[in-house]
Amino acid sequence: MIDILSRANAMELVGTALFFLAIIHTFSVKYFQHLATKYPEGSVGENFYHLVGEVEIVFGLWAGLFLAYLVLIQGTGEAIHYLESRNFTEPAFVFVIMAICSTRPVLQVAGGFIDFISRLLPVNRTVAFYASALVLGPLFGSFITEPAAMTVTALLLLERIFSRTDSVKLKYATLGLLFVNVSIGGTLTSFAAPPVLMVAGTWGWDSSFMLTHFGWKAAITMVLATAVVTWRFRHELSQISHARSAENRLRTPPWVIALHLAFLTLVVLAAHHMVLFFGLFLFFLGVVTVTREYQEAVRLREGLLVAFFLGGLVILGGVQRWWLEPLLTQLNAASLFMGATGLTAITDNAALTYLGAQVPGLSDLSKYALVAGAVTGGGLTVIANAPNPAGYGILNSSFGAEGISPLGLLGAALPPTILAGLCFWFL
Repeated sequence: MIDILSRANAMELVGTALFFLAIIHTFSVKYFQHLATKYPEGSVGENFYHLVGEVEIVFGLWAGLFLAYLVLIQGTGEAIHYLESRNFTEPAFVFVIMAICSTRPVLQVAGGFIDFISRLLPVNRTVAFYASALVLGPLFGSFITEPAAMTVTALLLLERIFSRTDSVKLKYATLGLLFVNVSIGGTLTSFAAPPVLMVAGTWGWDSSFMLTHFGWKAAITMVLATAVVTWRFRHELSQISHARSAENRLRTPPWVIALHLAFLTLVVLAAHHMVLFFGLFLFFLGVVTVTREYQEAVRLREGLLVAFFLGGLVILGGVQRWWLEPLLTQLNAASLFMGATGLTAITDNAALTYLGAQVPGLSDLSKYALVAGAVTGGGLTVIANAPNPAGYGILNSSFGAEGISPLGLLGAALPPTILAGLCFWFL
């Protein structure tokens, strides 16, 4: 450890200190929300503690402090140079895909497909929808990308489940299961899950490789984990009305649906080219304006908050290589699998696999262990997987005034995470 510390410069040490303070902050948001209640409504104190109690602003806030440090110590030019060296394509893509997938036509298509499949299950309609959504929704992530799958599934669950029950245990169990399923559900292909995308080109992993080495194990895990949670809460679920809202029963013309799906497809295909998918998004907003009688308000605020969160993670994550890379190279395959699962909880799993792709001489088993561990642990915290802040932002308000507890999420995600680990390592 001393040898590793000796390799770090001042900027890396400060960046790492701020990074871990940001992690502590994410686990303290409920405390700040509680402090806000001690101040008069509308006061500066209440507004301040509500602000710092929002998970979405945490990494952006600490990243801002890091940039302020760079400006003071190294000058504005160096701070700008560091910013320009970072890749903000993923935060921008998540913002765009969240906005598109939150529109009524896209949700109607996804909800209709899940409804169709759920009718084939010989159980209560709400129970069937719940199970179908938590398996099929995350599996969409292998084709429309994980952020899109998270957005669609979370919005459907918000409308059909979270807004219609007061069971906090059900909500946390569903949240943990959703995050884990989305993290592993994108592994059927080589282009949809961020941690897979970081290594696929370098290691020559195509979609056929992913399906045969990861995908089928992920599918088995998702079905088993969802079946267990569904059975556990079958009585609460059966008491939830399956009736859909009047707005969602309004018929949307096929040409409007086709346009939305076309834009969604084009944005997914252009996911690595920010200029291109942002241009498409601007045209999409024009289409939404023209067809506003078939729309609700586009969810721009939620997407912007998530992008801000991920942007902060990109800034602070850029100076963690000095300790992550030596740590990864010193572990055998089994230790690497467990270490990656644990490390993912405190740093984005795509960052882990990206660093692994830069390490020469990793064995095939170590490569598998790194990626399997990264996707296994991707549901443990809000920062573990890039799509998680999207689900958090959509579902947070349904958990009451203090929102989602990071410890509650961790506890709920542990059982499906352990099951995923067993399936990925022993099957």
